[in-house]
Amino acid sequence: MNFIVNIYFHPISNSLQQYHIPILYVLILLLGGTVVYINLIKEAPIQEVVFVNDSSGEQTTITIPEFTRVKLFDLPEGINFAGEPVPFDQDDIIERFEREIYVNAYWNSNTIMIMKRAAKFMPIIEPILAKHGIPEDFKYVALVESGLMNVVSPAGARGFWQFMDNTAKELKLEVSTEVDERYHLEKATEAACQYLKKAYARFGNWTSVAASYNMGITGLTKRKNEQQVPKYYDLLLNEETSRYIFRILAFKELFENPKTYGYELEKEQLYTMPKLKVIKVDSNINDLAAWSLKNNSNYKELKLYNPWLRSNKLTIKKGTSYEIKLPA
Repeated sequence: MNFIVNIYFHPISNSLQQYHIPILYVLILLLGGTVVYINLIKEAPIQEVVFVNDSSGEQTTITIPEFTRVKLFDLPEGINFAGEPVPFDQDDIIERFEREIYVNAYWNSNTIMIMKRAAKFMPIIEPILAKHGIPEDFKYVALVESGLMNVVSPAGARGFWQFMDNTAKELKLEVSTEVDERYHLEKATEAACQYLKKAYARFGNWTSVAASYNMGITGLTKRKNEQQVPKYYDLLLNEETSRYIFRILAFKELFENPKTYGYELEKEQLYTMPKLKVIKVDSNINDLAAWSLKNNSNYKELKLYNPWLRSNKLTIKKGTSYEIKLPA
């Protein structure tokens, strides 16, 4: 027996049927794209993570992107600190130098900010070093010590040059509840020069002087006597001092050849110090906020350009005076 089945398509079903093939193609494309994406994720190289402790003791996690991780830098043909050559003929010296180059060259945010700040503060530091006959390379000591910020170390060292309380006082810097001249850039740089000249009289070479800034004259002298070698590069030292000179050298290289390492900051992108007026004061100021307003400024600007003022008042001993800077 033959059956004849008549199938009647609803008009709506007919309209949907014309979209079956396009929808199928879309689904296939989506599935294929998902498979490709999953394979790319599996094959993607793992990004390198570096942990860095800054001068304040805080740990920063740096993820080095894959596209920068594969870029290698050529070693400079030669580098020196304060005119004293770095012995690149020693393998460990090359490794220690490269370590600091890669850490800082790829710590983009930190290095960019230091370069921008340097344009603001190095014009203050450099002439003071020159006045005392200190090689200009020592400006990188302040940079490495503090990142050119008024930071406080876990041990309590303060300011750009990171002086401890007792050392600051020995170098004739005032340290009190109202005034802390470790935060006074000019005076602190003058004090640093006094230390550096004293250290040079002891060691006779600038590389050792810089190393002693990190571990002290007594500490470095003791290590040299124990190991019976006079040169920094021949000493086995603690990790911090072992890296110290190379961190300085790395920043010197980055600053002198920024484009080699991908840093091309334009002049207008750098920070600058505004024109300041100097007001000499020789009598007590009971309210620094009110005083700053009377001098066409405000408390924020007062503290910004005079970070050595540590209170909301200033007590001045008879026969002494201070110079306060405000925007002109």
